[in-house]
Amino acid sequence: METALEVSNTIGGYFPLHCTGKNDYYPNLIKLNTSRNALGYIIHLKKYTKVYIPYFTCDVMLEPLKRLKIPYQFYKIDAQLEPIIDFEIGKNECLLYNNYFGLKENAAKRLSKLIDNVIIDNAQAFFSKPVVNIDTFYSCRKFFGVPDGAYLQINTNERMELEIDISEGRFSHLIRSIDHGIESSYINFMENEKALTNLGPRTMSKLTHTILCNIDYEFAKQTRIDNFNFLHSKLSAVNEISFEFPDSASPMFYPLLISKPGVKRDLIENKIFTPTYWPNVFNWTTENMLEYKLARDLVPLPIDHRYGLDDMNHMLTKLKI
Repeated sequence: METALEVSNTIGGYFPLHCTGKNDYYPNLIKLNTSRNALGYIIHLKKYTKVYIPYFTCDVMLEPLKRLKIPYQFYKIDAQLEPIIDFEIGKNECLLYNNYFGLKENAAKRLSKLIDNVIIDNAQAFFSKPVVNIDTFYSCRKFFGVPDGAYLQINTNERMELEIDISEGRFSHLIRSIDHGIESSYINFMENEKALTNLGPRTMSKLTHTILCNIDYEFAKQTRIDNFNFLHSKLSAVNEISFEFPDSASPMFYPLLISKPGVKRDLIENKIFTPTYWPNVFNWTTENMLEYKLARDLVPLPIDHRYGLDDMNHMLTKLKI
């Protein structure tokens, strides 16, 4: 962590934002501005000529592929949310796999042994440590109150020369929410999301990194584990996801898959906000595909460090299932 003198070349003056922590969760990984640019970083340095990408993923992952003019091909996943590999991956091609919800770490490890050129997308799995020598990237804002930021492990000594990002203009939704609440800041949040669209690769901003170094990661991790396991003890009987959930996982949310219309709507009406992962999937798939069902019927229940078991109980009372 840089000192104030190293950052500004000055001593004295007014007090800046007081962040003094040195708690970087991934100190040895490359620090970038977004996870989509981390993917582009890998593809650029590894000189891949084609990428196999899951139907069930966010469309922003296509941004670096289009920018680099790299062909891509979608693949399906099975009921275990693992790749159906009915195609041949060429020597200069790679497969992108999502560690879905932060619950598919073991699948990621298996794939890393079976496929030479695999990239693990840990955007939903901040606390899943990367497999040694396997290209892996993370998204910080999916787990913490920062507007950008990504970590990257890449299995090469080559590095790109990048400018440092400036993110001070992307904090309005985070700052406003403290005084006015999440709902009143949603427009600002969406504006920030748009600002990240087609943003070129840069090194993580000093502001984002400073905030990330002040997070109590062990508390955040354990809270997710406790909340997740509590919800699973109550909802496993109705959850249509078939694979076994690991007890020690600290995932992004609790993935409740249920074929009942209106569950998400009822939650939102009770100010329990559950997004759709991912609306673009409806345009890429047909109704008879698993990926379409996941996008339509998945109810991602919040389990993060802002909430405790009382909040989980409250959420259960609003679930009309």
